[in-house]
Formats: sequence, structure tokens, C-alpha cells
Amino acid sequence: MPASRPVPAFFLRQSREDTLRKTYILNVEGKHRDRLVEAAKHDLRRYVKRERNRPLPTAVDFWDFECRFGADEAAAAQLHFGNLTERIDALVSEGGAQFYVELLARPGRRSAKPAASV
Repeated sequence: MPASRPVPAFFLRQSREDTLRKTYILNVEGKHRDRLVEAAKHDLRRYVKRERNRPLPTAVDFWDFECRFGADEAAAAQLHFGNLTERIDALVSEGGAQFYVELLARPGRRSAKPAASV
């Protein structure tokens, strides 16, 4: 009978918080700026898709994302995830040379809608 192998760390994600913290540089010699912006957005979407496909813990309805965005890590501020691409586009149109993004997946619970008054 083969000896049991240790479980790889990426399977033990319940106890660990995976956070995407990255500074994207937009002025790279020999690369088009628009392609770098699209690559950054693709990277963020890929991270979100991977995190949303993780199994949900009990009593959790969905994966929610805490987001921080800014020109650099020191200037990063809280931001709703739905507004992230708009802010990236705004920073790029202003001529920013880089931007910092931090995404953290958190368990989310849906709240009950208030009863409609008649």
C-alpha cells in the first residue's frame, strides 16, 4: 500500500486568507499601455472567478470582496468592488503610471429585505 502524501497547501484554504495585493506598472518599454491595462483587468477578473468558485462555508451565501485601490499602496482607499474597473479607467485616462489593488475574499450573508408597506 502506498504511503500517504501530505495535502498540498492550496487545498487547506479554509484557515488561510488569500489576498491579492499587487502594483500594476503601466509604462513598460516595448509594451503598449492599453494592453497592460487589459492584462491587469484580466488578472483581477481571474482572481475573482477563482475565489468565487471556492466552496462556501456553512451559513454563507456568497463570497464578498473587500477592495482597496490607489495610485500606490500608501494612497490606497476602500472601494466597492463594482466600481473598480471604472476607477482603473479613470486613473489611466489621467495618465497614471501605476496603480495598486488589494482584493480580499470574505464570506457574505444576504440580509432580509424590509417588508413592503401597503
